[in-house]
Amino acid sequence: MSGDLAGQLWAGNAELARRILRHPFVQGLGQGSLPGTAFCGYVAQDAYFLESFARAYALAIAHSTDRDSLVAFSELLQGVLEELQLHAAYASRWRIDLSAITPLPATTAYTDFLLATARGGDCGLICAAMTPCLRLYAWLGQQLRAQVGHPAHAYAEWIDTYADPAFEALARRLEHLLNRLAPPGEAVEKTYRRAMELELAFFDAHAPR
Repeated sequence: MSGDLAGQLWAGNAELARRILRHPFVQGLGQGSLPGTAFCGYVAQDAYFLESFARAYALAIAHSTDRDSLVAFSELLQGVLEELQLHAAYASRWRIDLSAITPLPATTAYTDFLLATARGGDCGLICAAMTPCLRLYAWLGQQLRAQVGHPAHAYAEWIDTYADPAFEALARRLEHLLNRLAPPGEAVEKTYRRAMELELAFFDAHAPR
């Protein structure tokens, strides 16, 4: 991956990724020490975010100009819908009301950015806005798995989900689209960077207090 556009963009934002891995929220997930209230707040906001992520894929489907992109975005949308089912399971277990979510400013900033990019209709930029989320979460899951193995604590399912090869395959599928649809240049770099910054802000919003 490192020699292609997706790999170059990821490498160019590696310090942001490392900051997120070191983040108290992420490390709390890995060690099982994260307060339950912080996790519940995160799940609620992430479910709200994922609904917008799904809508961004739907807009990408609408703007697709070839069959391969149409099929790929459709399959990626299905992956988000499955992730939302996982959040619904969390909500049931942790008694989180997903029907009464008030988005935080960090959540709104991210969803507004995603949907504005998607409504613009440039599938390359849509990929640049969406790829950091999948690549980051796959990487976080894999890094935490390497750090803590297969823990028995309450957040083990979160680690399992994002360390799973199936999630890595989704990230690679979107990176493949990014490589094919996005021309290298400042617009793509800024879009990718902004998404990474918004990822960090999202975790900051849920840092244990």
